[in-house]
Amino acid sequence: MGYNGRRMSGSRSRSQRSESVVMAQTMARVLLFPVLLIYLELVLHIYMKTAMVYAPVYLVFSLAGGFFLSALALPWRRLANSLTAKILAVLISLIYVVEIIAKTILQSYYGPSSLDTAANNRLTDYADVILPTVLRSIPIILILLLPAVLLCVMGGPLLGFERLDIRFAGVVVAVCAVFHVAGLGVLHLPWKGDLTPAGLYRMDTNVDDQVEQLGLLTMLRLDAKHMIFPVKNTMGNDFSGIGTLTPPGGTSAGGSSSGDSSQTGEPVPVVDTSPNVMDVDLAAIAENGRNDDVKWLASYFNSVSPTRKNEYTGMFEGYNVIELVLEGFSGYAIDKELTPTLYKLTHEGFVFNNYYTALHYTSTSNGECQTLLGLYPKNGNPITMKDTGVLRFKENGQSVGFNAYFTLPQQLKRAGYNVLGYHANSEMYGRALSHSNLGYDWHQFQVGGLESSPRGTLSEFEGLELSESGKLLWPQRDTHMISASVDDYINSDTPFHVYYLTISGHMPYSNNRVVAPYRDTVRALPYSETTQNYVATAMEVDRALELLLQKLEAAGKLDKTLIVATGDHIPYFNVDTLEELSGQTFGSSKDMESLNEANIDFDVYKNSLILWSASMEKPVFVDKPCCQVDILPTVSNLLGLEYDSRMLAGSDILSDSEGLVVFTSRCWMTDRGFYNRFTGEFAPAEGVTMTAEEQDSYVAAMKKLVGYKLDSTPLIVENNFYNAVFGG
Repeated sequence: MGYNGRRMSGSRSRSQRSESVVMAQTMARVLLFPVLLIYLELVLHIYMKTAMVYAPVYLVFSLAGGFFLSALALPWRRLANSLTAKILAVLISLIYVVEIIAKTILQSYYGPSSLDTAANNRLTDYADVILPTVLRSIPIILILLLPAVLLCVMGGPLLGFERLDIRFAGVVVAVCAVFHVAGLGVLHLPWKGDLTPAGLYRMDTNVDDQVEQLGLLTMLRLDAKHMIFPVKNTMGNDFSGIGTLTPPGGTSAGGSSSGDSSQTGEPVPVVDTSPNVMDVDLAAIAENGRNDDVKWLASYFNSVSPTRKNEYTGMFEGYNVIELVLEGFSGYAIDKELTPTLYKLTHEGFVFNNYYTALHYTSTSNGECQTLLGLYPKNGNPITMKDTGVLRFKENGQSVGFNAYFTLPQQLKRAGYNVLGYHANSEMYGRALSHSNLGYDWHQFQVGGLESSPRGTLSEFEGLELSESGKLLWPQRDTHMISASVDDYINSDTPFHVYYLTISGHMPYSNNRVVAPYRDTVRALPYSETTQNYVATAMEVDRALELLLQKLEAAGKLDKTLIVATGDHIPYFNVDTLEELSGQTFGSSKDMESLNEANIDFDVYKNSLILWSASMEKPVFVDKPCCQVDILPTVSNLLGLEYDSRMLAGSDILSDSEGLVVFTSRCWMTDRGFYNRFTGEFAPAEGVTMTAEEQDSYVAAMKKLVGYKLDSTPLIVENNFYNAVFGG
């Protein structure tokens, strides 16, 4: 072959190699984002220890989303394609990093609908946790960012990013659509369990389960979609069985040390056991409500069995009421010598042996939701407690928030009480609006010019501990909060209801300023330093309660005051601390931080509830399983208030209703036993016998009821249901 022949052959060879390179680069660019999303999802799921059985669902959706993103970086000029691909890769990788950090610190994944909450929350409250968490997470952060970094450094030479025909980009979008349809098909495979991918795809709740089964990217996409197109109620109208659930043997509160009058020869008083209901026609609302959600709620509540009045109804009628939600509190920290006031209040009033403060979405805010509203929080966005203050409803020409008709501030305000609330911190979770909307004359630090609802007022909390530069010292001492506020109401001529949200027990416990006065005492304890410091925060709560009781006694108000106190949530960052204090094993803090309830012992949530008055002569012992949502109906009954027990998620603990504790994972506990959603198994309680048929029927009815209790809350809030029933 001559020179020209060799030259032509070489040209063809180079041309073929060039075509091969172009083809390889094109395929690499098309597959870039599908591979990246699959990588990110797998890393997240492995790191968060989720069930890998759902990988087919989120991997197919990752392919669909990836092809769409790849199409965005194909039809432009070389530089534009390169920048688009690199920016998208970095942003998407950072989203996965941020979501893992947020889940670890705040126990929540944050979708688009919660960005305002993330932006408005005081992350400085978590400053001492954020940096250590980020440092501890550096390995996983580097793993997540590695592909994006390699793309930025080596992407140009490897991928070229040359311009491609826009029609080719259209073909890639078509491939995206094919995989999306395939993903919808995978959703409807015969998955097992109470929550399935198909069901979660239609929900705007159960964010953790959505991430586990559908993938983080799909959760974020659905969250954005539901901001524009709200989900419809798909709970159905089968209320059969939920109105006939009664405790085994029809027992009530669980025994009392106050004695039995039938044995002492004293006459047995006649007890009114009529149902705690109000004169409302739920059937008529179910027929004529203003929309389908209101009709459904009325039908559901009309099917619920009300709790009955009992020997404790009106026991504290006309009493002052002071309610406290204690930050990060666990009853495992109570000690007769170290915390004598807490010990006294938990052992000499009503003694609840099976009380739980289960973690739910956004911990403190929705701990308040359960306690103040008597409702389980929505397991997703918007955050329920914050949402109650959004001024989106009209009453008498004014914009108002949700009408929380049954809350203590609204009930007691109608009864002529002076109603006040205090939190020694700045604005967070929208409390300025939500708590004033509940009816409180609400006091917090730095109001910031926000307007309150017509139902309450909003004021600057004066007298808090400030630095020389005028900044709020963190955290505030609970004793100082009581001292700075008690004179506002202690000498009131009218009965008062006061609510305190404490702050001293806020994590982290390695560097908490309230420890100082108790340091010498706790350093003698046989615990780690973190646990010693946690005990010190409980001692601060104890001294605050002691001060409150002293002030009440000095004012002659102690015997006519009911003290109610509960933790908002356990110290979920410090499971090892609870294990030290209790001598039990609960599981890892990492599982607790990520709310992975499949791997924890639910006794970690066991806590102490204070219902105490100095007028009680003997303690009353209660063995029924109960939790925060039960506080509102129980206190309403003790105060002799008129309320409708059907329209709250909780129940009067002192009634003959069955006890129920619902956990965020939809596991639940009743008098009859414990249901594990992860295994689908029901374990009868000690002494409870049921046939297989009875057990299956009972579990099916309870699962339905639990679902209604959890999923009805957003319908109640978003439709201002109580306003539809009772008017403004």
